[in-house]
Amino acid sequence: MPDDQRQARIVDFIAKLTAALGPKGVSTDAHEIEPHVKDWRGRWQGSTPVLVKPASTEEVSKAVKLCAEFGLAVTPQGGNSGMVNGSIPYGEVLISLKRMNRVRNIDVLNDAMTLEAGVILTQAQELADTNDRLFPLSLGAEGVATIGGLISTNAGGVAVLRYGMMRDLMLGIEAVLPDGRIWNGLRGLRKDNTGYDLKQLFIGAEGTLGLVTAATLKLFPKPAVKETAWVVLDTPAQAVELLARAKAASGGAVTGFEIVPRFGLELVLKHVPDIRDPLPSPAAWRVLIELSLPRPEGARDMMESLLGDAAEAELILDAAIADNEAQKALFWKIRESVPVAERAHGKALKHDVSAPVSRVAEFLERGEALVRKMAPQCDLIAFGHVGDGNIHFNVTAPKGVDADAYLEGEGLSVSKAIHDLIMELNGSISAEHGIGKLKRAELAWRKSQVEMDMMRAVKKALDPDNRMNPGRLL
Repeated sequence: MPDDQRQARIVDFIAKLTAALGPKGVSTDAHEIEPHVKDWRGRWQGSTPVLVKPASTEEVSKAVKLCAEFGLAVTPQGGNSGMVNGSIPYGEVLISLKRMNRVRNIDVLNDAMTLEAGVILTQAQELADTNDRLFPLSLGAEGVATIGGLISTNAGGVAVLRYGMMRDLMLGIEAVLPDGRIWNGLRGLRKDNTGYDLKQLFIGAEGTLGLVTAATLKLFPKPAVKETAWVVLDTPAQAVELLARAKAASGGAVTGFEIVPRFGLELVLKHVPDIRDPLPSPAAWRVLIELSLPRPEGARDMMESLLGDAAEAELILDAAIADNEAQKALFWKIRESVPVAERAHGKALKHDVSAPVSRVAEFLERGEALVRKMAPQCDLIAFGHVGDGNIHFNVTAPKGVDADAYLEGEGLSVSKAIHDLIMELNGSISAEHGIGKLKRAELAWRKSQVEMDMMRAVKKALDPDNRMNPGRLL
């Protein structure tokens, strides 16, 4: 289609869209659109002819039907806090779900709440807390990430060890299909053995099968007490053994088990204000442990016994148990500040990978040896969620070189080798950040032909014209 005809068609589409949604639901203002077409790290810049801002599922349906009528592709967007270029439009119609932020229902006796896709994660956490319940998902971007985006990327975070990923926190979903039809699967049931569990198709699909507009989420009892410790040790293998002991000693009450290298801690102390080292030591690793328990009685003794036994077994060198909320906050701030300090240190090759917990230590040890051999001039910062096997294994560009050129050139061989290693260990090249455009090509040859054929068959069945977030995931 010639450019002038295409432009006339877009003008006609926007006019009909505005008539259907009203002026509040549509924007072509460049200033308003700008934050939506670049990612928060400034790495990717896209474009869109129109920003659609529906306020209800019905308005989403109207917009998607019009897109289908005009043959236009759609990119859905939540909080735009992703890491893999999955929600930046490149000419597609951009549909932001931020205005869809209502609380539809809270069913305390069913331990469930139904929220629209635009509700921010911190708001969901606070809502649960207000109702004397816990919504356990917690991650660095929780102040901007939305429920819809978290579902579409199957987000993880720091509590996966105890509560699972977003997929494990779902009871039901409402979604708008590529043809504009609305599927209401907000049943709130823990048992529903009536065929395919269709909600699972949309969790982790990155908007390629439809737009999630609402969800029924699981709630949990609030723990009466949290015991938090900062531990110093020599090796990742000791950390994995300590995790096993912590789970056994607490009856599975471990809700946080995070590993931080000494170099990562040093970067935090250098670049992040108002942080001190709880236990100065030349040892190579630190672990943050958190136990969430239903009763305060005996909680402190449990943590002290765990750490005492670990010290006697020579698994750990030193440990500090937080005496108050301020100390707990300090321990968590150190861990949560590692990505911030890393960015201040310089651009890096990012690897969001996972391995079976039993092989995390092997991955860290072999991965470090690989980096030292292939890129001795680079710094390695490996940290993350030992409890669920998810390690953020990042390699900074060498000092004194063009970082972007290195990351897009010579550094690619380092990334390939790291991903080769993680696959050898029966792991995954994407643990919690998703695929997006960034890892799409690699996914196609990392997964088996059978897996790719099955995923493409699902995509073809629901979105035969490939209009939903094209170029992402598949």
